[in-house]
Amino acid sequence: MANNEIRALITLIDDPDETIYTQVRDRIVQLGDDIVPELERAWEIDDFGDLFRNRIEDLLHTIHLSRVTDRLKAWHEAGGDDLLEGALIISRYRYPDMDEQKVKARLAAIRQDIWLELNDHLTAFEKVRVFNHIFFQVHGFKGNKRNYHAPQNSYINEVLDSRKGNPLSLAIIYQVLAEDLNLPMRGVNLPNHFVLAYLDEESIGGADAGQQGEENVLFYVNAFSQGDILGRNEINEFLAKLKIEPRPSFYQPCTNIDIIRRQLNNLANSYAKMGDSERAADLEKLRDMLGRTEGNAG
Repeated sequence: MANNEIRALITLIDDPDETIYTQVRDRIVQLGDDIVPELERAWEIDDFGDLFRNRIEDLLHTIHLSRVTDRLKAWHEAGGDDLLEGALIISRYRYPDMDEQKVKARLAAIRQDIWLELNDHLTAFEKVRVFNHIFFQVHGFKGNKRNYHAPQNSYINEVLDSRKGNPLSLAIIYQVLAEDLNLPMRGVNLPNHFVLAYLDEESIGGADAGQQGEENVLFYVNAFSQGDILGRNEINEFLAKLKIEPRPSFYQPCTNIDIIRRQLNNLANSYAKMGDSERAADLEKLRDMLGRTEGNAG
């Protein structure tokens, strides 16, 4: 579309006739990314009043949300194999200008530090102790207990900056690093909490570690508590305190799609607690696009 046509559309944004504006809005949203720079320029420079600015803000948000939705849908339809990709898409919702390469570089640096201390002669417990030392002591990651429900605890770019997160975000970063290091660790969808399972490498063989049952789990790791190692008994005690009946899904690895769905659920709950109903509604729509889950926030 020619620039003069784009400018013509922008001048109609504050048209008082709702029918005209609806047509203009639909066309602008259809243009998507191509018109974003002009919308941003108009918001900053053109002084056409509050209606004009409010409608531009709505248009920019709608275009951005559509972009995130399309990318998440494609990730889901491709099987959700790349957990990091899924988490980055969610971060894009709040941080459209996020530098994904910067996030990946930070993760690569942490991975390198862990890799230098690992070797094939270590047991599974020893590998996790090495991992925990580098991740928690050297790089300083910890659970954000003081501001537990804050949305920033769920965006991995924020967690990498602050080194503080909730059980799920810390476990996502932990799992992404573990996968890069060929450590068979996958998330476990507990109610009100989230842990990781270390799987028996010999029993899973070449199968997908994310589709294994409880019989393949050697032990569990709590990333929110400095990597504490847990057994089935600790999981049972946790469920008993919540007065929740055990289910097989509470002991076995979940899928990456389950993890990202829960991340969206956490964020929707966080924004709802803040009174930000618009963002909560956005994230609920993204969550429901991936299907519903039994897991609670955490």
